[in-house]
Amino acid sequence: MPTHYIAVDWGTSRLRAFLCEAKGDGSFELLARSAGLGVSKSPMGFEETLLHAISAWEADYGKLPVLMAGQIGSSIGWKETPYLSCPISPGEVAKSSLVFECQGYSISIVPGLSCRLENDNYDCMRGEELQILGWMQLDSAHKKGRHLLCLPGTHTKWVLVEDGKIKLFKTALTGELFDLIANHSVLIQSQGPDFNLAAFEQDAFDKGAAFTLNSEVGSFMHGLFSVRSKQLFGELSKEQATSYLSGLLIGSDIRAALHATEWSLSSVDQVTIIGAPHLSRSFARVLASEGIRSKISKVTNTTLLGFNAIYHYSAQQLKEIS
Repeated sequence: MPTHYIAVDWGTSRLRAFLCEAKGDGSFELLARSAGLGVSKSPMGFEETLLHAISAWEADYGKLPVLMAGQIGSSIGWKETPYLSCPISPGEVAKSSLVFECQGYSISIVPGLSCRLENDNYDCMRGEELQILGWMQLDSAHKKGRHLLCLPGTHTKWVLVEDGKIKLFKTALTGELFDLIANHSVLIQSQGPDFNLAAFEQDAFDKGAAFTLNSEVGSFMHGLFSVRSKQLFGELSKEQATSYLSGLLIGSDIRAALHATEWSLSSVDQVTIIGAPHLSRSFARVLASEGIRSKISKVTNTTLLGFNAIYHYSAQQLKEIS
């Protein structure tokens, strides 16, 4: 099996491809990266989009194995893979990948995961499982005992890991709600898509988080209008409102995690956060305000460690077969 491979994180809005070299000790080296449009954005077909992103590496490395994860394996993607039920181990995820050939490339699509919660609702993920598997590779201690992970993003995932298996997870639409309210509601009428980190107001964010965390149970829908009313009565400027909204939503997300019946935060040493830097720091800050320790793991490196784990599991399976 080649020591080089290509990892492709292919979501709804973007494709990120990484040329990697697997090491004998289970680690990897990132050699190059490329980008393309996501599953719902590219005017080209999936095959053409992928080849456009990775073909530059063919001259030096040939047609390498390609590992893909994310929405490319969904009902709107290239080939749909079934959701695997939790609890599940990394090895079980690896051996369930969908493998096919395309223009001489061997392509594997990593399946998503599903779980059934105590309230009898189902939950699911595609792509985030690579971050969880990667985090397990960072330290052997991560495969023992009980751990709680937070993966903030468009759809934040709270994940319970027990003894090296992904036991269950819960999804919050924190990022998607932020985008909808900030750009398509009466609550914020002046920020629009130009909002960026340079406009972030820490004090306003902290006020939003505190407002949610200190409110009575079930007050989210009533409290949400404070984004508008605080502007009308001079407590927030139009520029501060977006940061306040962010704090309010992240505070609500964390409050729900604090009261989740599937786990107890008092039973874990800390929450591991795997996400974009600013978003991860924001979640960590709100957790700290509640006296909860957290540790941030770099999202790209952790995701690639997950792909690398899948690659090594697949290589081991080939050895066993031969």
